[in-house]
Amino acid sequence: MQDEMLSWLAVFKEYPQLETLVALTGLVIIAFLANWLVKHFLVRGFYKLLKRVGGEHQNDFGIVKRLSNIVPALIISSSIGIIPGLPEAVITVVKNVAGGFIILTIALALGSALEIFNYIYMRRKKAYLKPIKGYLQIIKIVIYAIATILIIATLIDRSPLILLSGLGAMAAVVMLIFQDTLLSLVASVQISSGDLIRVGDWVEMRQLNADGDVIDIALHTVKIQNWDKTITTIPTKRFITDSFINWRGMQESGGRRIKRSLFIDQQSIHFINKEELEHLRNFSLMVGYFDDKLSELNQWNAKHVHSSAGNSLDSRKLTNIGTYRAYIDKYLRNHPGVHQNMTLMVRQLSPTPEGLPMEIYCFTKTVAWAEYEAIQSDIFDHLLAIAPEFNLRVYQAPSGYDMREMGASIKMLK
Repeated sequence: MQDEMLSWLAVFKEYPQLETLVALTGLVIIAFLANWLVKHFLVRGFYKLLKRVGGEHQNDFGIVKRLSNIVPALIISSSIGIIPGLPEAVITVVKNVAGGFIILTIALALGSALEIFNYIYMRRKKAYLKPIKGYLQIIKIVIYAIATILIIATLIDRSPLILLSGLGAMAAVVMLIFQDTLLSLVASVQISSGDLIRVGDWVEMRQLNADGDVIDIALHTVKIQNWDKTITTIPTKRFITDSFINWRGMQESGGRRIKRSLFIDQQSIHFINKEELEHLRNFSLMVGYFDDKLSELNQWNAKHVHSSAGNSLDSRKLTNIGTYRAYIDKYLRNHPGVHQNMTLMVRQLSPTPEGLPMEIYCFTKTVAWAEYEAIQSDIFDHLLAIAPEFNLRVYQAPSGYDMREMGASIKMLK
């Protein structure tokens, strides 16, 4: 055995390049072996420990694996100097590259640590009220900027203070390059401090065709998932410079507004006669209404109308449009889907060429879109169908069917 060792030493002395190659190969093998041992034993052991502590697999965003890469870099950096036959320049380059790799790995690990912090923070119940993702991205940029300076300084084997001294002259250029980042940072601060938007808010920005839920608020962009499941990405600063609608107030109020009009044919509006009055008294919702209204009208007529016959043209009478308006009001106040503690009214708007608008203004008890539309449709289904009971016609522009009917009537008259 001793003779074999001496023979190998003799060979290495005769061929120094072979000795260098064997030593380098051994160093690389040791580095890879150390990397394998760290990842397959220490990292796995760490994950098992996390499982026991947390009860389930914890997402570390790759921070442990990244830090495990430092081990082979440290081995190479500390041992490259003992390799025989290597030029000093090569040793310096390898050490510098290994040092730069270590700095890069630590910077990436810190970035992953910030992601872990954001992940833990967002698991809080009210974390969506104050998202910190934008601020963490700023810290990431600072970390990566410092890491870049340190890596460059390590690779060229110079003090980082030399590079930092030149940044003063480049401040204007840096601000120009990062102007979007600076504007986004200011916008993020204003959005957070003013509580303008949160993750989960229903936001509408018509000029950008965005209408849906906010799913992510980052430093540079805000992602909105539209109702057709497409995703619109909007620069954060646009939420400060442009107008938008946030429906959060409606969602938190517990009621969603219905504001729609029925257009009544004005030629169908008239005073109610006795036969119509007897017919309308059959509505259960109108019990007591006609007695109170007729008593009010009779008192007013007795005081202001001076006619022995009691049928003066300027006397007040019941109208079918007024009765219909009263019926709608009572119908809404008894509808199970209408919020009774929020604004509820039925009003006439100014007449238009399409008829007299009868506007329904109320709120539903739900803010869910499908339920809201169902309640709204149910209300107008009923009001459209029952309008003829008041001898009222709902306006619609003449159609081909109307033209045929009119033509048939003209032929019959001839």
